Amino acid sequence: MDRLLQSIKIGINEKIYIKDPESTALGKRIVEQSILLIQEMGFETFTFKKLGVRIKSNESSIYRYFENKHKLLLYLASWYWGWLEYKLVFSTNSIQDPQEKLKKALEIVTKPTEIDSNFSHINEVLLNNIVINEYSKSYLTKEVDADNKEGYFVIYKRLVNRLSTMIYAVDAAYTYPSSLASTVLEGSLHQHFLKDHFASLTDCHEKGDPTNYFTELVFNSLNNKLNG
Repeated sequence: MDRLLQSIKIGINEKIYIKDPESTALGKRIVEQSILLIQEMGFETFTFKKLGVRIKSNESSIYRYFENKHKLLLYLASWYWGWLEYKLVFSTNSIQDPQEKLKKALEIVTKPTEIDSNFSHINEVLLNNIVINEYSKSYLTKEVDADNKEGYFVIYKRLVNRLSTMIYAVDAAYTYPSSLASTVLEGSLHQHFLKDHFASLTDCHEKGDPTNYFTELVFNSLNNKLNG
């Protein structure tokens, strides 16, 4: 089983990159070190020149893989959502009861991230921090509609759809399954951000609180509909 998991490759839209970074040692180093550098200095001050210094390679070599740092951020975010989708599918596939399946899915997408040894060049904990702090910068742009048309957000949308389908399986009469699913994914990022930066604005201070909060939110919404 471990050998099977290690062979899994997160599929990213080929339009996001020029050359697949997973195909070479340099590409993997670019991804690995970009995560570390963005975590250290933030996306605004991150540049390919600084990354080149970090990896001891010419800046031009990075441009062989990514057109610009926006595309690199899209790649990192897509990888994160793809990894989360793989975790969700793997963890819920054998669960038959719709409510238990949904509870497990909510746990997967809201709990604090842990290192996954199946992907040695990716620090999932730091990548999760980047998604929490920087993901909105990948779509709050003038080009968002064009980027969406190119399929840059397809993995994120697919993850929302998976969660929406599980909500529907629990309560087919609920009117807003996709809205609730996207609220959980975006809201989880927001609650983790508030925990780190605006603690007085959230009640989710303990390690398991975001999961408990969103589980209660989802099932109360469905139960209210069922009981109403």
